[in-house]
Amino acid sequence: MSVALELGMLSDDNIKKVLGTPLLIWRVVSPDNPNILRDVMSLSAEGWSAKREPELPPLELTGIEKTRCGLDKAWHGVHYLLTKTPWEGNPPLNVLISGGTPVGDVDVGYGPARVLTSTEVLSLNRSLEPIDHNYLRTRFDPEDMMAKEIYPRIWDRAPAEDDTLGYCLQYFDVFKDFVRKAVTNNMGLVVRIC
Repeated sequence: MSVALELGMLSDDNIKKVLGTPLLIWRVVSPDNPNILRDVMSLSAEGWSAKREPELPPLELTGIEKTRCGLDKAWHGVHYLLTKTPWEGNPPLNVLISGGTPVGDVDVGYGPARVLTSTEVLSLNRSLEPIDHNYLRTRFDPEDMMAKEIYPRIWDRAPAEDDTLGYCLQYFDVFKDFVRKAVTNNMGLVVRIC
């Protein structure tokens, strides 16, 4: 089983709603499943019963808010290239691992999702803009990445067999483009490891 990272867009108004009622995050991360909350509750330790079905406020998602972006298993490598740390880093470049505000204690994969407002996304975009492949190449250190257990621990493979740096650069571009698109649409972000 692999661990991946998913990004989604969310308006500031919907971010407020989700932070106020954290169970709504399930409707955000799985917008095409109207029964997601029932499905999740039925799998929980408490089980499902109609009496315990939570009353949740409505959450209307626009088309852009259903847009998703996956960073596959490159997310941890991209985080490392941006911060040179396994789990830490300074905001806003630590966004893939720890940036943003956790959405309660609702586990949506590997812990709670995190949200960034449109203002925070604008700051992230400004920080990402000057970063290019040449800069990231200077930060790629397979030996250090293996020592720091950067997932998925493939970094010491021979480049002729597996271009692990290229893998990170490809998904860095996907990440940077998605953040730029969020800014263009005045959206916040949802980050989840799943």
